[in-house]
Amino acid sequence: MTNDHKYIIFHKPYGVLSQFTQESPKHSTLKDYIQVPDVYPVGRLDWDSEGLLLLTNDGPLQHRLSNPRFGHKRTYWVQVEHIPDAEAINKLCTGVEIQDYRTRPAEVRLLFEEPTVSERHPPIRFRKNIPTAWLEMTLTEGKNRQVRRMTAAVGFPTLRLIRVSIAHLQLNGLQLGEWREITPADIKILKKSLSAKYILS
Repeated sequence: MTNDHKYIIFHKPYGVLSQFTQESPKHSTLKDYIQVPDVYPVGRLDWDSEGLLLLTNDGPLQHRLSNPRFGHKRTYWVQVEHIPDAEAINKLCTGVEIQDYRTRPAEVRLLFEEPTVSERHPPIRFRKNIPTAWLEMTLTEGKNRQVRRMTAAVGFPTLRLIRVSIAHLQLNGLQLGEWREITPADIKILKKSLSAKYILS
């Protein structure tokens, strides 16, 4: 890892835009949490999504992670309305039609215990007569609002969306609104993984 490259991960809260510039007073931005100059988010998390966001000034790495050709894994914990059945989960795994696109195969499983997550502010809407469930979804692509559109397509709207990992990088106890530098060893593993995908593609 060269001295002029910076790599950090951030635990993005709900309601924060994945950018440093303020467009409206309605949402916070990364500037409210991260005082590291010249780093930029790799990909994005929508303002109403939470979890792991990677930031760097390493242009080639940004390109590799943003290029669909490399298909690195992103894992999400997704709270949905109602309890998905086996048919719905199988559809999510094999691919669903969203707009004019069919999603790639994904790894999806129902979590039988609610994961340990930070409180959200504001909390999700609660309806006493409608149960909720958590899914773990691992995708190798990142279309706009893809997870939400996928669960809606099989009849289980997303209430809360948290990204818990990008490739092998994980939050690992990073608290909501906090960031930390990524270790040189982790960067080496990430680059090696992406290089292998490049050679195989």
